[in-house]
Amino acid sequence: MGKSAKDIKDVTNRTHEACIRIIDKQLKPMDNFADRDHCVQYMVATMFVFDRLEASDYTDSSEAAQSELVESLRRRIKCVEDPQFTADYHDPEKRTIANALTVILNDGTTIEEEVVEAPLGHRLRRDEAKPEILAKYKRHLGPHFDQSRVDELVELGNNAEKLYATKIDEYVDLYVKDKA
Repeated sequence: MGKSAKDIKDVTNRTHEACIRIIDKQLKPMDNFADRDHCVQYMVATMFVFDRLEASDYTDSSEAAQSELVESLRRRIKCVEDPQFTADYHDPEKRTIANALTVILNDGTTIEEEVVEAPLGHRLRRDEAKPEILAKYKRHLGPHFDQSRVDELVELGNNAEKLYATKIDEYVDLYVKDKA
């Protein structure tokens, strides 16, 4: 549509009761990492503005925490409970963490609601999450180790028999950088 986060008038997050009780902080101040980490509006606004949500986005000095657009948009994201989402959240067979976003743009256009019943990493989406987790693992190792060490750690992690045969102290030592 050629639109950006600047074009969003407001957002409704249809969600479950626990989300509203624990992390619905639309109008509360975001004074620190923990405030941002426990605010669904901050998470959604950061995704809309930067197309990402990483641990570094929660720090006080981060681009997201300093963004006037994130803060403005965060205050325009409201949560409403969906009783079925709440029931599914408490159902031991499902334990889904459903959220559904409806976005209204400044020009009055309503973008079709997007429903996610289970986030990436939930047991219902574990296989889908594995490539993302591996990519994140490699991304976090990369700045600390050369490619051969990254490859060694990935290979070991993908070989259950070899991994389980490795003594824990030897495994942990693989993450120690040589002092130069």
